[in-house]
Amino acid sequence: MMNVPADEGLLISMLLKIMNAKKTIEIGVFTGYSLLSSALALPDDGKIVAIDIDSEAFETGLPFIQKANVAHKIHYFESEADIILRQLVAYGENETFDFAFVDADKVNYRTYHEELLKLIKVGGVIAYDNTLWSGTVAISDDIELENHLRSWRQELVGSDEMLDDIVNYVKACRQPVIEFNDFLIKDSRIELVLISIGDGLTLCSVSNRPRIVL
Repeated sequence: MMNVPADEGLLISMLLKIMNAKKTIEIGVFTGYSLLSSALALPDDGKIVAIDIDSEAFETGLPFIQKANVAHKIHYFESEADIILRQLVAYGENETFDFAFVDADKVNYRTYHEELLKLIKVGGVIAYDNTLWSGTVAISDDIELENHLRSWRQELVGSDEMLDDIVNYVKACRQPVIEFNDFLIKDSRIELVLISIGDGLTLCSVSNRPRIVL
């Protein structure tokens, strides 16, 4: 649930190439696999503003980024994402970014969305990861949810304590993800599609004309 799977990384890379993207934002870096996928897809003068609250995991993946000769494209900030996003707005970076990838704390997705809409140019794309949230967003019955999580837990490897922590984390973030998905559906400022890849990837195209919301 931390790194994006390989096929999702390839999809992001292909999307950036199709868009001819040069300037992107990544919120939630972890070890930097998706960041590396993006950096490889950008031209040599491309730029990625990468934001994460903890640089320890990023430093684990940094040697691979350096080996790929794309470290110069990455501007890394160890910070809360909303602080950096607001600074970018204050510095006049509105509508200058082509793409954003968000794989961070789910409870703040909507906060990030509002700031990113100021920074991403019309026709640009905001991608939100984990919008299927292990399939739990489609489950309404509590008993069915518990059965689903019990079955899902059996597929994981780790100590009982670690697995309990993972399941509790999934439960805690499930409702914020559901509410964010509902919000996006009603947001007339974007066109969107939810792709069943990895743990669910929602692509939002920033529009200059209101979308009719049914």
